[in-house]
Amino acid sequence: MNAALRLAMDNAGVTPRQLAHRVGVSLKQVERWLADEALTPHLRNREDAARALGVDEEMLWPQAVKDRIKTGNDPEMVHSYPYRSACPSTVWADLVEGATAELFFAGFTNYFFWSQVPQFSETIRRKAEAGCRVRFLLGDPEGEVTRQREAIEEVALTVSTRIRTTLEHLERLGPVEGAEARFSSPLDAINHVSLSVFRFDHDALVTPHLARLVGHDSPLLHLRRQRDGGMFDRFAEHSEELWERAEPLQP
Repeated sequence: MNAALRLAMDNAGVTPRQLAHRVGVSLKQVERWLADEALTPHLRNREDAARALGVDEEMLWPQAVKDRIKTGNDPEMVHSYPYRSACPSTVWADLVEGATAELFFAGFTNYFFWSQVPQFSETIRRKAEAGCRVRFLLGDPEGEVTRQREAIEEVALTVSTRIRTTLEHLERLGPVEGAEARFSSPLDAINHVSLSVFRFDHDALVTPHLARLVGHDSPLLHLRRQRDGGMFDRFAEHSEELWERAEPLQP
């Protein structure tokens, strides 16, 4: 059994049922964690359990923490670019075309896809109708963070204009079953504008936005999922949290 987990629960006065409630899993799941020391919960569940018990994750699942510490090249890193604009258009187009289950465009504006990917609207319509989940997460063009970012960038093609470009394309696309768009929550906007995550099934293109630079001048990482809790999963979890709190676009 996982003696460390049992001890931490006893010290915190937390029952298996209470821990299950706090972490958001079933009672049977917690009982399995207790019964098998080698059973490693998902990263988010490990972090939530450690937080609920007031201990470090390493105390409860030390091997999982060790497995996350690597040296050398990350196996999930396909390529890195010093500028997003240095990533060939064919990479974006091939990833969009190759996706069959998940297309998640979680940039703050997403406007460049219509110029970067040939026949982008037709492609995402076809993908959605074929059963691929298509999502757009956008910043609010009227939001305070949008205005602040515009003052920082000081470029002619403003953030709000770029967002409205996407909204216009989506309006022309019309309702498509399997496709959805949301505005990020005002509380999440600063985290959203700082990091763009674009997912194509098990591939992701990630752009951390540097200082006053616009997206195409910021670095880009191409990741491909290889394991639980890796680089891909960390960025995917970030965008999923933003999506969960996001607000549907009003018709």
